[in-house]
Amino acid sequence: MVSIRKGIAKLFTIAIIIYAILHYIDVLFQLTTASTLLGLTGIIVFVSGVLLLSMRTITVPLFLFLIAFVIQVMTGHSLVSMIIEGSIEMSNLITLLLIVPAISWIFQEEPYIEAIVQVGKQLFDTSKKFYAGMMLINQIIAYFLLFGCIPMMYQFVNDFLPSKTGEAWEYFKGTALLRSFALTTLWVVSIPSFAFAVDHLGASLGWSILQGFFISMLGIALALFFLVQKEKTYQMNFTAGIQEEMHTRLHNSMKPHEAKRLVTEFVALFVSMFSTILLIHFVVGLRLLAVIPPIIMMWTIGYFLSKKRSKQLVLHTNTYITVHIQQKAQQFSVLLAAGILIYSVTQSGVGEYMIDGLFYLVDVIPFMNFLAVIPFMAIVLGFLGLGPLTVIVLVAGILESVALPFPPELVVLAMTSGSVISVMLSPVVLPVIILSTTNRLSIMKNGIGFNWGFAVIFYFIVQLYIQVVWFIIG
Repeated sequence: MVSIRKGIAKLFTIAIIIYAILHYIDVLFQLTTASTLLGLTGIIVFVSGVLLLSMRTITVPLFLFLIAFVIQVMTGHSLVSMIIEGSIEMSNLITLLLIVPAISWIFQEEPYIEAIVQVGKQLFDTSKKFYAGMMLINQIIAYFLLFGCIPMMYQFVNDFLPSKTGEAWEYFKGTALLRSFALTTLWVVSIPSFAFAVDHLGASLGWSILQGFFISMLGIALALFFLVQKEKTYQMNFTAGIQEEMHTRLHNSMKPHEAKRLVTEFVALFVSMFSTILLIHFVVGLRLLAVIPPIIMMWTIGYFLSKKRSKQLVLHTNTYITVHIQQKAQQFSVLLAAGILIYSVTQSGVGEYMIDGLFYLVDVIPFMNFLAVIPFMAIVLGFLGLGPLTVIVLVAGILESVALPFPPELVVLAMTSGSVISVMLSPVVLPVIILSTTNRLSIMKNGIGFNWGFAVIFYFIVQLYIQVVWFIIG
């Protein structure tokens, strides 16, 4: 039984690598043969991935596939086309998710975060500064690590504040990290859900990033407001505790010139990667999801070669291929199933009926429009077990084929604001589960318990921005 599972895991790993290669052959040469092989390989990835899953984790991909199957049968469309074309649908996103983790290898090479805190220690010497600093750093780290930034940053903050325990301090640490990661879905270009929404809805990347970043800063300001209220509720002086630990921790830290060197290096890494992606996207005109993976690969390889650490690069690559790729079986299986469902919904015309139903709902409910309803699609589906990425993929995939009267940038913001709330509240999405596993508080406490008030006010702040902008330009 063990040997069979190992064989399936190897098949899954080989298939997903071939799938990514075929995706770029299809993008570059647009050959019918490559496209067909891509779809068939996607089927192998889906089947082998499902076979690797447990009974608990197999539910979502099979549920999505079953819905697509029922729609296809009821509308009399081809099941073969559904499976092959649906498997192709997600090739750009799966390739992105396959490649993006490579940039996390860089953080295993140098203590960049420690250097940032040491150099900017005067910016972290009060509770509000430290909290806002954590949120900003976590958003930048998320650019490289995605939701892996949560356990990494929590471990760093926990080591920095080792004696600060209890519910009040866990609120301080946990909400800063969970809320800041949730806010990255509004603007960080390497976050797959954001990249997918911008790419498939034809939104302006620059405008989407700018307005998402602006709302993210408003979210940080709102988080600081809630922090001040919680300090009063808990009757806790967070600033005194932080200054006590900072005096102890930074007294024997790395040399100042070494810390400055690492901070300079990190800024150069961030700017070079971010600017290269944007430059190629705007100048060459390639779609965002097609640009990011090769840039990340070349950028990561360039980093290790410039550091003369080719052996470490080989070790990281080998570990990733032999161990970590097969751990993504659930993620890739869900996305392939979502792609099959999107194809089924759009080709059958069901998607148009769904959007028409939402517009009817908007007409019935006073003071409500379509942009106010979209966030609830992500929130409700998030509580049903679908992660924000899957939800954005489904919603954006459906909306892509529908002519909407709203600017695509506002539609992207409305959808991603729903993702923000889903990430913070849903007890069944990965970020909350990861945080609860790390800080050992209950999922309900880390999610709804700490964040429901923030989520409600955040929704109205985003809607105020969206409705005012739509009123001005509409």
